[in-house]
Amino acid sequence: MNYDISIIGAGVTGSLIARELSKYDLKVCIIEKEADVAMGTSKANSAIIHAGYDAKPKSLKAKLNVRGNELMGDIAKQLDVPFKRVGSFVLAFNEEDMKEVNKLYEYGIKNNVPDMKVINKEEVKEMEPNISDEVVGALFAPTAGIICPYELTLSAVENAVQNGVELLLECEIKDIHKQKESFVLDTTKGEISTKYIINAAGVYSDIISKMAGDDSFTINPRKGEYLLLDKRQGNVVNTVIFQPPSNMGKGILVTPTVDGNLLLGPTAENIDDKENISTTNTGLSKVIKGARKSVPSFNVRDVITSFAGLRASSSVGDFVIKESYKVKGLINVAGIESPGLSASPAISEYVINILKTMDISLQEKESYNPIRKPVKRFREMNKEERENIIKENPLYGNIICRCETVTEGEIVDCIHRPAGAKNLDAVKRRTRAGMGRCQGGFCAPRVVEILARELNISKDEVTKMGGNSNILIGKTK
Repeated sequence: MNYDISIIGAGVTGSLIARELSKYDLKVCIIEKEADVAMGTSKANSAIIHAGYDAKPKSLKAKLNVRGNELMGDIAKQLDVPFKRVGSFVLAFNEEDMKEVNKLYEYGIKNNVPDMKVINKEEVKEMEPNISDEVVGALFAPTAGIICPYELTLSAVENAVQNGVELLLECEIKDIHKQKESFVLDTTKGEISTKYIINAAGVYSDIISKMAGDDSFTINPRKGEYLLLDKRQGNVVNTVIFQPPSNMGKGILVTPTVDGNLLLGPTAENIDDKENISTTNTGLSKVIKGARKSVPSFNVRDVITSFAGLRASSSVGDFVIKESYKVKGLINVAGIESPGLSASPAISEYVINILKTMDISLQEKESYNPIRKPVKRFREMNKEERENIIKENPLYGNIICRCETVTEGEIVDCIHRPAGAKNLDAVKRRTRAGMGRCQGGFCAPRVVEILARELNISKDEVTKMGGNSNILIGKTK
């Protein structure tokens, strides 16, 4: 396996870099140790496209957040990913908070964030009636938005694969050996020879960098716990609701999701374990208490699931995106914590510009196609569209997930697309089957049957998330 460039990590950053590189006449692979893309931070975050006012002026976070926000609309359209510019508030509850709000406004001006304004309590309540009566004012930024982070990730990979990038799943890096003009990656799928490495390994990016010979930074996992509420709570707020930030992050937020749910969280806890995504009673209680400060009226009886994600907080306090000064040919793309999702399209541009300063030919391909084949979402169709697609393919007339109105046709399609689903959670991320109120209680057995049939494997070989996570282990009698 010989490549010009190997990208390590199939999160949103690595995936969009892969898509950007697929424009060029290069042999590129994206290497992921898990059984699907978007298995780390990219599947467990706040799903917000930040306006860009809270990053320190002149930092990489500030520069790339604002540029990424600007690019996101076109990227989402090309990749057929739902994206909504709903705007965001930073609420103030007293005069000290108002000082912070005004500071963020000044940051936003320096960062070239458009159309922001500081508004009073009456204006806030007019736009968001369910906001706490304790609010005295807020910063409003209309360019903020919401997106599905794992759908953005998998669609970018799908488009990259369509354009010639190779995706290597369940391929863990064990060691890296630097040779004169290349690297040899020792992986669980054999040796990979590559001229350049782009290290986008999330919370493991410091480990990968050290393997290659660069120990100039460390990554400290920061755990955030969340609660997701049913869609009947989705209209409690219309915009992203923040509280004044601290040195641990942007605090507990309340936000609609692009799919119509209500999301609360996250907490912020520095931990040592890069695999610890457990939720706790203490953490989730903190989420509820913090969210009620902003929006008292949501109903916790409509919580349908909880989850936790890890942010890759770097020791340098900013994104680490540069060619290693210790190891020629190694580009680190590390410390991509918030606003990493917002900045991800701009990060891919930035990495290409780094490559242009290096000894590599970037010849654009005439065959490059930036458009991902649109996804047929039955739940979004009107009656006539539904009737037509059922005539075209009767599988679209078979509802598998009742909560989210997902059909057998959609599930079969997601399995057979480039970088298609190979396990239960992969189907869930691509179609939303299992993401509704019952959390897969009704549809999971049917999805297992479809996966077994379409992949030509037995049902007891079907896994939840790859590895040894088999759904079935044998007959009881």
